[in-house]
Order: sequence, then C-alpha cells, then structure tokens
Amino acid sequence: MSAATGHTGPSSLVVVGASLAGLRAVEAARKAGFAGRITLIGDEPHLPYDRPPLSKELLAPEGPTDPVTFRSRAEFVDELGVELLLDAPATGLDPDAQVVHAGGDEVAYGALVVATGAAARGLPGTEGLAGVHVLRTLDDARAVRRALDQGARTVVVGAGFIGSEVASAARRRGLPTTVVEALPTPLARSVGPGLGTALALLHTRNGTALRCGQAVVAVEGTSRVEGVRLADGTVVDADLVVVGIGAVPRTDWLADSGLPVDNGVVCDEFLRAGAPGIYAAGDVARWHNPLFDRSMRTEHWSAAAEQGARAARNAVSPDAQSYATVPYFWSDWYGSRIQFAGVTTNDGHEIVSGDPAGDHFVALYREGDRLSGVLTLNGQRHVMKYRRLIAQRARFDEAIAFARTSMSTRSAAATS
Repeated sequence: MSAATGHTGPSSLVVVGASLAGLRAVEAARKAGFAGRITLIGDEPHLPYDRPPLSKELLAPEGPTDPVTFRSRAEFVDELGVELLLDAPATGLDPDAQVVHAGGDEVAYGALVVATGAAARGLPGTEGLAGVHVLRTLDDARAVRRALDQGARTVVVGAGFIGSEVASAARRRGLPTTVVEALPTPLARSVGPGLGTALALLHTRNGTALRCGQAVVAVEGTSRVEGVRLADGTVVDADLVVVGIGAVPRTDWLADSGLPVDNGVVCDEFLRAGAPGIYAAGDVARWHNPLFDRSMRTEHWSAAAEQGARAARNAVSPDAQSYATVPYFWSDWYGSRIQFAGVTTNDGHEIVSGDPAGDHFVALYREGDRLSGVLTLNGQRHVMKYRRLIAQRARFDEAIAFARTSMSTRSAAATS
C-alpha cells in the first residue's frame, strides 16, 4: 500500500536518535537518492552501536569489552555525508519553525525522523547507590560487566528477557544469582502464563534462585548496595542489582511539540507522526500495523532497523509506503535460544513440537481462527517458517496441518 505525499521532497533531513533506527534511517535516505543535508543527533558520545550484545556477548566472561559499531566516523562523514551531533540530548521540538533543540543548538530540518528509543525504568530511591544498575546503554553494560568480573552476588529485579540474560551471564561465572519477579508467573504478558512458566524452568535448571510474586520493598545499603529486601521480609544479599522492569519511550523532550504522544509517538501506518514532515521509528514509535489492524509499539532489533529505513524513505520520497510486519525477537539464556514472532492473545496456544518441560518446543498462538504467533525454545529452524505463515494471514488449522506434515516428513527422513 502506498500514499502519495504530493511534494517534491525536503532539502534536509534530521534524525534524532543515534542508535539502530537512526543509523538505518540515514543509510536508507542516501540509498533512496536523497542528496540534501543529513544530521544525526545522539545523546550518547558513542557512535551508533549494536545493542543486543550489551546483555549477551559484552557480559560473557570471555566476551569483548568494546561494542560492535556499525560504521566509523569517517564512513558517516565521508561516505554517507552525515553531520554527526553526538553527546547532544534533544530537549525540544518546534514543528512550526521546523527546529530541533539539542545540545544547546537549534537544528533546522525539512524532514525529521524521531528515533529516540526508550529509557529503562529504575527503582525509586536507589539513585546514587553504587552497585545498582539498569542495562540499556554501553556504559551500563560495562558497569555490570565489571561487577560480574569481580564476582558480585547478583540480584536481578524483573524476570523479563534482558534480566534473564544478565542472570545467565552471572551463572556462567558460577556466581550466586537470584531473579525477583513481582508477578506470580514470569513473562506472562509476553508469552502467556503457561509458557512463561516453561521458560522460567531454564532459571531453576541452571541454579538461579527464582522468587516470583515478590515485590522489592527496599534496596539496602549506605553508599553501596548490600541486599534486597522482599515483601515477605527476606533479605537477599547482593553486591550487584540489575533492574530489568521494562522501559518507557523517550518522549519527554516532545512535551511542548504538539505531537500526539501516548505510550510512544503515535503514528499512522506510514510512520507519520502527526505533523508535516515528521516520522518516527524504533522503540519510541507506536504505529498502526495494518497486518494486525492494531496500534503497536515494539522494542525489537528487527523492527527498529526496518522502521528506521521505512520512515526515512517516506520522509524524503514523494511516495510513502506503509509499514506492515510480523514482530520478531530473540533472547539467549543459559546456552538456549528463545525466539518469538507475531503477537500473543488470550485465545490460547498449541504445542506442535517438543515438550515445554524439556529443552525444545514450538508453540503456536491463535487469534480466532487465525495463526497469530509462534514461540520456540531451541527451535531455530522452525520459527521463520511460521513467521511467514503469520505474514500470509494463515488460518490456525492450516498452521497445525503444516506442523503435522513437517513432523511426519522429518520422522520419515530420520527412519529412512
């Protein structure tokens, strides 16, 4: 689907957010033939770097300490012709004047892509207490890595995907590790309660203490963390506390802009953000996904890359293309890979391969009579097949039949 914009294109493009979505935005604009001025604004001093390794390779005992940067400064400046404005947090936007305020400067734009991402939620009252961290940036990851290297007794608050990867890294070193989750079932909102319980077994199998249904009452310590007090009165000793209780879209700087903001920058299916020439992409964007006919905000690597590219192309081209996708993410725990594609619903799921109590399974989710999602544990060869079926709007019974045929084919091949 496309929609003509009726203009010849802007003379300049500003991208706010120097992460994956911002990077793909400037690359896509140049690839589309845009010859105007491009400015990339970032709040960190670092060049754009890959974020998934922050909770994976960069925390591994034998892992690297430097990030995976996508491009060198010379490549940005000489090859892409991008003006870099780093270490310059955006503080305001004036759509009427077409100006972004960042780092004390006023940056004029003809078209704008907002890609400021999301900020990790912290625990109130722990500000300034050494040893308490979130994990969102390179500096966060380096601080957590140093503590793990020093043998820290580790408490992770929140049994989500990032927190679980931190717990996995701690256990690889043999460190005492506890994961505290306020909900009675981990990941119930992400994958449903039944399969959330199945994934949580990875913690207990690998020696991580899992405390569910427990709120954190206090993080104890004077200048440095010493323990975490739970609602039942238990105090878990800790030298390192990593808070993984979700993230909030970074929209504070847009408070006076007039842009529609509601759990992110509200966009249409073309990623247009409610004012002429302004688009949004990545974790900060809540857009209408025509494939599922609903508004979504996703915090996934693949969506950030795709949205950044689509938003920029739409911003600089006279013909806008809608962005429809099957959300996809992965997470690595204790040497196992978890992958999910689609959306979860309350209509139930069916296991089509493996055993949720074991080290491999494939589960399909339904929404009415339609296949809506797939969750796999160590099912790398399966997940993309079902992602394609979801994109094709396959019926649930068709997906079940496909699964049975695939299993029969594999069984026949194994016995031949």
